Amino acid sequence: MGRRYFIAGNWKLHKSVPEALEFVRDFRRLVSQVRDCDIAIAPSYTSIWPMGQRLEDSPVKLAGQDLYFEGQGAFTGTVSGPQLRDAGCTYVLVGHSERRQLFGETLESSRRRMDAAFGAGLVPILCIGETQEERDEGRTSQVVGDQLDAAIEGFDLDTLQGMVIAYEPVWAIGTGKVATPQQAQEVHRMIRERLRARSGELAEGMQILYGGSVKPSNALDLLGQEDIDGALVGGASLDAASFAEIVKARPSR
Repeated sequence: MGRRYFIAGNWKLHKSVPEALEFVRDFRRLVSQVRDCDIAIAPSYTSIWPMGQRLEDSPVKLAGQDLYFEGQGAFTGTVSGPQLRDAGCTYVLVGHSERRQLFGETLESSRRRMDAAFGAGLVPILCIGETQEERDEGRTSQVVGDQLDAAIEGFDLDTLQGMVIAYEPVWAIGTGKVATPQQAQEVHRMIRERLRARSGELAEGMQILYGGSVKPSNALDLLGQEDIDGALVGGASLDAASFAEIVKARPSR
């Protein structure tokens, strides 16, 4: 299996610019010897440019936490794909559950954001996942599959090879709950099989990350699953030592 591990941190609404730069100083040192893993951080927008300057010649890449699907215009409070790319981003999160729950983003808008990300030369990290109620009703596969299909509808296979998927069960985000490695693997396998219906090559090459209360104590067990290729980390990514420990908690492939 040739997929590289990918560990990404989502800082959400945390850290001032000085705090972000202090993190970069410490984190660069801690992961300076890492060569076999993709690493990204999604900071607040105000920190992207200064962090990018400090991360030059580093394996650590930057991600936007969201983007609007228009490139420019009278859209107060938004950020575009070209602006993120210009500020130093390589990746961008699309469809995070907090964007859907708190800000009214929809499956249709996720697809438009995917299109905008591809158009700006960014790698979209598509976030999909079910709520506790949907899991309790036995609808995880349906809900997650529908979210995936809606976001990638109409894109050709070459384009889709330039994306990443993050499975984030909504019930495990910021709650302290975490899917067992077996629960996470089950959904990751389902996602890969859904992709395989389109293309075996696409399915085998796709990095699928797990997100939801990932921390140093559970990272190795999660990353040891066959179809889990990395993690999208929330709270534990705010501490340089903890995040570095997760980056290094990878079994050999």
